[in-house]
Amino acid sequence: MSEERKIPRHVAIILDGNGRWAKLRHLPRSMGHREGCKTVEQTVYDAGSLGIEYLTVYGFSTENWKRSEEEVAALMKLLERYLLEALDTMVQDRVKMCFFGDLSRLSPRLQELTNQIKELSKTFEGVQVNVCLNYGGRDEIVQAARAYAARCAAGEARPEDLTEEGFSGLLYSAGIPDPDLIIRTAGEQRLSNFLLWQCAYSEFYYTDVLWPDFTPQDMDRAIADFNHRTRRFGGVV
Repeated sequence: MSEERKIPRHVAIILDGNGRWAKLRHLPRSMGHREGCKTVEQTVYDAGSLGIEYLTVYGFSTENWKRSEEEVAALMKLLERYLLEALDTMVQDRVKMCFFGDLSRLSPRLQELTNQIKELSKTFEGVQVNVCLNYGGRDEIVQAARAYAARCAAGEARPEDLTEEGFSGLLYSAGIPDPDLIIRTAGEQRLSNFLLWQCAYSEFYYTDVLWPDFTPQDMDRAIADFNHRTRRFGGVV
């Protein structure tokens, strides 16, 4: 009898390769991002079907503001469209959606949409999709450190009482288990400032597939590879 396949509880994905996908087809980069959004939708559906409880996707990093004004504007427009579509389908799909990152830099319209989605999500119990927007792992840690320092300055906490668990509760991901598996597409093998605190014991899977071409079969391959890992968490098995 074959051993039962383990499904990671939390999968995080660095969505890389949208621009290269478009360039290979002599299309504008915005078309690559548009196709990438379609792949996110399919992957959310697949995650729910597989029994994955949490799916975190790297949508827009704190460093992405360095891109051209034209590309950033196109990304923001695409994000608004994606969020509007999410509002239309969330009731049917029962997908919960949360956001990691400093949303204050987004437009008032985008902030309004993210707030609507967060409120609506409270009524659902399906797969939880965490979308990282204006997110950076170092920035997240700095914000958490400032928050605890402010508590100490107010006399509400003491530096020596801070624990790893307590610090985790100050992050955007508070209350969510750390990712079991982190997938990066397009052949790159670096974290790019993604979930730096949370990835301490994550397994990593890299694929040359460009994100718009990522299929359910690619997710299956990533999970199959995950099943061949022995997770020791610093101990000995």
